[in-house]
Amino acid sequence: PAQVQIASSGAGVSVALLHDQPYPPRTVARPDPPAHPRHPAEAKATPAAQAVQPAPAPPAIPAGPQLLVHVPGAGIVAHRSPWASSPRAGIVAATSKYYHVPITLWVEDTSANGAWGKVELPYVWPRTDAWIPLRGLKRVTTGVVVSVDLSEHTVRVYQHGQLRYHVAAATGSAWTPTPTGDYVVTDRVPFGSGSALGSFAFGISGIQPRLPSGWSGGNQLAIHGTNDPSSIGRSVSAGCVRVSEWSLAHFEPLLQLGTPVLIRP
Repeated sequence: PAQVQIASSGAGVSVALLHDQPYPPRTVARPDPPAHPRHPAEAKATPAAQAVQPAPAPPAIPAGPQLLVHVPGAGIVAHRSPWASSPRAGIVAATSKYYHVPITLWVEDTSANGAWGKVELPYVWPRTDAWIPLRGLKRVTTGVVVSVDLSEHTVRVYQHGQLRYHVAAATGSAWTPTPTGDYVVTDRVPFGSGSALGSFAFGISGIQPRLPSGWSGGNQLAIHGTNDPSSIGRSVSAGCVRVSEWSLAHFEPLLQLGTPVLIRP
């Protein structure tokens, strides 16, 4: 496929737009025409129409307020199990990968005694769950959760368990698929007019392990806009999720640092 590489403004990373074949349009099952049996008995056994398949259920999202913690300036040592003597799983950096914004983590679960929190390590591949000690960390909560459905090419934004927005999106191509996982928003970056990323980008804590050949930019994933609106609804990106300017304008007040972003197949 053809590749166009465009450098973003500021300290951001360059972006390549990969254009492949359009994603086939979604179809709805329609009833088969009634059969014409030879015998009356066959007519009784033949349904007049085939049932239309129900629409897929919306993705499951975590219920209730979600616990977020601020990573201190020295970072946090993460462990494989919720106790200090367990092997180390890695170190959570204090700031984001490119813009050096203080990181806020989503605590997906807590230990039985409440002293440890389960998180997904930022910018690590393969994706790694680990446990961090919660004592002394600044805590906040959020009622906003983002769900990205790759098979549907859609983004849903929930607030306090209620669906606020459900919009079309472009996702990774067959050669550079968007990695699934549980991430958080780590950067909120506005862009000038005419940017390939649209007017705004929400950097998230995931990375793309399958970069295009010759790629010279960064590998951080993001939800951002586009200067090619026709790409929305298709599998054409280098891994990031593209949405419309309308979507960006409505997402911007809601997607704060630490907002959970669930990317599903």
